[in-house]
Amino acid sequence: MYAERRSVFPGAVVWQKTAAGGEAAILPDGCMDLIWMDGDVVVAGPDSRPYLNHSREGDRYVGLRCPPGTLPNLLATPAEELANLRVPLAEVLTDRATTDFLGRIADAADPGRVLEDFARSRRILGPPPDGRVPAIVRLLEQQASVSEVADRIGVGERQLHRLCRRQFGYGPKMLARILRLQSALGLAGASIPAAQAAGMAGFADQAHLIREAHELTGRTFGQLVTV
Repeated sequence: MYAERRSVFPGAVVWQKTAAGGEAAILPDGCMDLIWMDGDVVVAGPDSRPYLNHSREGDRYVGLRCPPGTLPNLLATPAEELANLRVPLAEVLTDRATTDFLGRIADAADPGRVLEDFARSRRILGPPPDGRVPAIVRLLEQQASVSEVADRIGVGERQLHRLCRRQFGYGPKMLARILRLQSALGLAGASIPAAQAAGMAGFADQAHLIREAHELTGRTFGQLVTV
């Protein structure tokens, strides 16, 4: 069973899942999550490949999925240090406020609310968000080239690459590939034919979409749509 709702934290989603048991592949989506599981909170870093999660039947997960580039600021940790990893929050942050938060969520009736409160408090106390981060995502979603993105936000391409690795966990080209595939999956999920979804999402053609889907996930596009 899976359910989600819009979070009070800007752009985020609160989700919960009760596992059926077995192995499940988590696909790259450009996001990072805070996940309450097994009585602990784990940071799910940005994935550039499928992450295989093993669960027992009845295992419960509650997560806060943050927009691309958001969570590194809240955690004061570069995204590239967390890429393709699942790390206990207590190993990322060791301050008293985090320790208190972990104590609260352990006994919480609604862990999702506690995750939201933690994210909001970190945002208030931390440095102001870098306005270039959502601009990068927006431009890449609009199918801008790397050079165009760099020009629009006023940095060189090397500086853009460093910024992306720090905020997203990988360079702008990889981020663009992931966002493009997610766009195509969203379109296909809305019953738009694959060939049309490929063009709308920015792929050269349907064959390009099929290749990218397999390279990024190890599955065919058709398999992804029917998951």
